[in-house]
Amino acid sequence: MTENTENAPQEAPQENILIIDFGSQVTQLIARRVREAGVYSEIVPFNAAEDAMARLNPRAVILSGGPASVTEMGTPRAPDWVFEANLPVLGICYGEQTMVEQMGGGVEAGHHREFGRAELEITADTPLFDGVWKTGEKHQVWMSHGDRVTQLPDGFEVVGVSKGAPFAAIADQKRNMYAVQFHPEVVHTPDGAKLLNNFVHRIAGCKGDWSMAHFRDVEIAKIRAQVGDGRVICGLSGGVDSAVAAVLIHEAIGEQLTCIFVDHGLMRLNEGDEVVRLFREHYNIPLVHVEAGDRFLGALDGVADPEKKRKIIGGLFIDVFEEEAKKIGGAAFLAQGTLYPDVIESVSFTGGPSVTIKSHHNVGGLPDRMNLKLVEPLRELFKDEVRALGRELGLPETFVGRHPFPGPGLGIRIPGAVSPEKVKILQQADAVYLDEIRQSGLYDDIWQAFAVLLPVQTVGVMGDARTYDFVCGLRAVNSVDGMTADYFPFDHAFLGRVATRIINEVPGINRVVYDVTSKPPGTIEWE
Repeated sequence: MTENTENAPQEAPQENILIIDFGSQVTQLIARRVREAGVYSEIVPFNAAEDAMARLNPRAVILSGGPASVTEMGTPRAPDWVFEANLPVLGICYGEQTMVEQMGGGVEAGHHREFGRAELEITADTPLFDGVWKTGEKHQVWMSHGDRVTQLPDGFEVVGVSKGAPFAAIADQKRNMYAVQFHPEVVHTPDGAKLLNNFVHRIAGCKGDWSMAHFRDVEIAKIRAQVGDGRVICGLSGGVDSAVAAVLIHEAIGEQLTCIFVDHGLMRLNEGDEVVRLFREHYNIPLVHVEAGDRFLGALDGVADPEKKRKIIGGLFIDVFEEEAKKIGGAAFLAQGTLYPDVIESVSFTGGPSVTIKSHHNVGGLPDRMNLKLVEPLRELFKDEVRALGRELGLPETFVGRHPFPGPGLGIRIPGAVSPEKVKILQQADAVYLDEIRQSGLYDDIWQAFAVLLPVQTVGVMGDARTYDFVCGLRAVNSVDGMTADYFPFDHAFLGRVATRIINEVPGINRVVYDVTSKPPGTIEWE
């Protein structure tokens, strides 16, 4: 086996926007909005920005929000070079405050908090607002701050104000430095994406030619250079991410790839068979199918705590995968479908809570004892970008467009202890629910829909007999970015049809409820 690093292809010149993270829960959304504008962006923690600057050679820098206060000692700051490199800079929320403080202005703590929707009055025209907002207009924005700017550095002017922030938008147009107290990256600022588009195109001068076709070609070349003539094993979870990674790698190295599909028995109804057919029949990719449902259910017997269940499923997945990898032998590389959000959420950039979010098997690779090098071709992509790459690679739309499914599967859609009986009941109920959604032509309009088997049983009367069966909960949410979500407004006729079918067709359920809770800005996982 040789790993061809000396002759590795050089990636084509690429416009970059560097996003320096100070710990905001919605920093990912900044990167998404920039990429939606056709420009590659990358998030780095504030204390690693200098290395990223040298590696990326960015066209501009964006400073994210964050939970700290610049009025306190020891809180994060931007590297001084950010303001000395003659690059366009945009500060957002905390990013505005640290920009102002580091450049000689003033910030005060905690006297005029603004959280939620606010009204921004435009007081001056700037390239940031060009074609979007005009002087004298008022527009809705989303605020989330406790501190506020009180004095501007030399060269800056006020270009927007709100009730709680007299310096809600500021600009030094000669130096191409801009800052806003609100969050343009969230959907609750309706024109925010347009402002970011102005920053990357009008102010930073980016052409916006980053595409999935370009990414595909570059990544295939990188995979070939990394792997050489070595063998790769890929862990399939049954979801879109690992499937796209496998197809991309197979396009790069062909028969050098072997996929291992650990079927933990906690997937949606018939989904394991669909994965096997896709890889063996449609793509003819070498696949080892491990049917380990009994083993996983045995390990979960009597376990009710959701985090323990996640860790049991993740740990056993690794054990089973390792056993099969040893049988194959000869592989030097492990491929998996790690995404950019996985990378971000698994690293504590600012000492925040994000490290606890990802606790199942798709992050961080396998144990060191396996002595495998990682191949993670999707680690720079967001979920919607992975779907776009899947379409670029020719995966069936029915597979690419699947609703997100958690790594631990139905194990966390069954609150409380898991049993084979409960899994069977939930699989059937979930299948009925999704079938009705598809028949109604709503599947592609919904970001995620699924059934939950609640840990309660109720007394009911079905025909002439009493029953004591489970309650099935239904969820369906809309989301633009996966960071915020609201329940999908089914009409009562639809819910009535679904409930009737589930109760009639799924033994063990005698009541169906629909969840109408929303997912507020800043939370990361729905499940």
